[in-house]
Amino acid sequence: MNKEKPKYTNELIKESSPYLLQHAHNPVNWKAWNDKSLELAREERQLLLISVGYSACHWCHVMEHESFEDEEVAAVMNSNYICIKVDREERPDVDQVYMNAVQVMTGMGGWPMNVVALPDGRPVWGGTYFRKGQWKNALEQIAHLYQTQPEKLEEYATKLETGLKQIQIIEPASHEDDFHSDFFIPLLEKWQRSFDLKNGGPKRAPKFMMPNNYEFLLRYAFQNSDDKIMDHCIHTLNKISWGGVFDPIEGGFSRYSVDEKWHVPHFEKMLYDNAQLVQLYSKAYKITKDEWFREVVEITLDFIESEMTDPSGAFYSALDADSENENGVNEEGAYYIWTKEELKSMLPEDFELFVDFYNINNHGRWESNKYVLIRTGTLEEIADRHNRSVEDLNKKRETWRKKLLAARKKRKKPGLDDKSLTSWNAMMISGYTESFKAFHQKKHLEAAKRNAEFILKNQFQENGRLLHTYKNGRSSINGYLEDYAFTIEAFLNLYEATFDTGFLENCQKLMEIVFEDFQDTESGLFFFTSNKDRKLITKTIEISDNVIPASNSVIAKNLLKLGKLIGNPDYIEKSQEMLHTLKEKIPEHPQYHSNWLDLMLNFTHPFYEIAVTGEKYREITNYFQERYLPNTVLAATNSSSDLSLLKDRFVKDKDLIYICEEGTCQLPVSSKSEAMQLISQV
Repeated sequence: MNKEKPKYTNELIKESSPYLLQHAHNPVNWKAWNDKSLELAREERQLLLISVGYSACHWCHVMEHESFEDEEVAAVMNSNYICIKVDREERPDVDQVYMNAVQVMTGMGGWPMNVVALPDGRPVWGGTYFRKGQWKNALEQIAHLYQTQPEKLEEYATKLETGLKQIQIIEPASHEDDFHSDFFIPLLEKWQRSFDLKNGGPKRAPKFMMPNNYEFLLRYAFQNSDDKIMDHCIHTLNKISWGGVFDPIEGGFSRYSVDEKWHVPHFEKMLYDNAQLVQLYSKAYKITKDEWFREVVEITLDFIESEMTDPSGAFYSALDADSENENGVNEEGAYYIWTKEELKSMLPEDFELFVDFYNINNHGRWESNKYVLIRTGTLEEIADRHNRSVEDLNKKRETWRKKLLAARKKRKKPGLDDKSLTSWNAMMISGYTESFKAFHQKKHLEAAKRNAEFILKNQFQENGRLLHTYKNGRSSINGYLEDYAFTIEAFLNLYEATFDTGFLENCQKLMEIVFEDFQDTESGLFFFTSNKDRKLITKTIEISDNVIPASNSVIAKNLLKLGKLIGNPDYIEKSQEMLHTLKEKIPEHPQYHSNWLDLMLNFTHPFYEIAVTGEKYREITNYFQERYLPNTVLAATNSSSDLSLLKDRFVKDKDLIYICEEGTCQLPVSSKSEAMQLISQV
């Protein structure tokens, strides 16, 4: 007798997330994370199987192919579980809650993340990538336990829930001592022991760029004349941009390096990495005036414009690590790697020079006969070695780039995650505005303003609240704290680039919503999810700066900056209170609190408000924007203004510069150099 073929009810075809759509034709009865799916588990008293990943995740694709596309595995999943697929980028709240659980249960985390939970959502088992046999056996054992001894799972879930809630308890500061510059000394001594002095970055593999670490370290070194830390920062930025993680052909950075020398990337390109690294290299250029850093910024923004910008002005989320190779088989890095034969055929006259420049040798070999382009010296060093001028070498590089780019365009492109996330788009606005301040290319400011218009038009609800995601003309999912944090930061940066007070007005409105919808009255910090959203098993408070700064640290910095610009001392005091609450947590892991440390520098070192008035305010503000002045906020006008920092400071037919501290200004000067002499870094 023939068995009837199972009828699958995979519901993901109704979704817009590229990651969920990748799984829409699996034989698994996938559902999206929503009220209907969660209520179904409760009603039918079935275990939840929650699988979390993202579109550019290589091992997510591997597990899908091995397990989720397998009929036998799918049958086990469908018969015992309500199976829910989650795009971690769309639902970072769900990801955070269950990642905390997986880390408590296993001591590690990552993606894909797979969790089994009771019908009420409380987790009882989880992990990351599983091979097919492991996965099937584990699911069968847990299902059997639930059928025969459900009380054991209930007991474990209760204990784990208690532990997870305890992790989230953050006590407000019992007393508020003044912040002091001595606080940094032992932290940095400890941190420096982990510096990789040869390869840059930390002593470890894999290596993530962690841009916020170097934002802080650069600033600390600059303001304290610490040559050792400054040298490490510049060395790290060189190594990252010379190595395989930076794409010298099309521009843009991959997510991380799998080795210690920044050579072999995990090939996906994420918008948030590139947004932050554009800011970081723009600031490093201001300090060093290194033309290579300018080039890194410019070709990365060319990449963002050509590959990751929607006609609406929105920015896409990611490019996949995998793409089809010449045999039509999906392969990690296929779009980016080269063979000696390919290179020799394209560059017959320059092949030996190219080989030396990009290490087409044992140093640059990726695997088998394939190479990732990696440089190991400065342009000056390589030019000297070949008795050439840097100018001549640069002409050669541009010729190579055009030829390799033409060859690459014939290849199958990696998959594109074309959803747009408010938080990541806002981060890219900040990248573009920082580049504009450093280099004053108008097209970069126009791209930032266009994206701000996209956010204002599409991501603001009628009640003034933000939405999180956008795809195919539809915005959805109530915004998270990160959306508010990075949008406020972006609009503050846009104000300092354009001096359009409309951006500040929107900052104030959004900050009011942050206090209304997100504040935890016990800790004084802010929850990641709005009080208007469905409650999860725990409410998370994001405080650790990682590859993206913590939403609370960004809010704290925004409060200080916005408070300075609009003259709101309550905002400044709130920023200080948040920092005091975190102060005792910082010493154990300073690398994961670097944005908080950056904020602390504003209270331990001089901080200035610069107010510029007069017809030549653009010329004057350009002068300040081009300089590395991390301990300032900047306001300007060519007419009377009600903005606190500018109020009653405009004098007709005069160009005036006011240097102020804590709202008290010195006598105005008209000379830019005179004004600079009034700004101290230490």
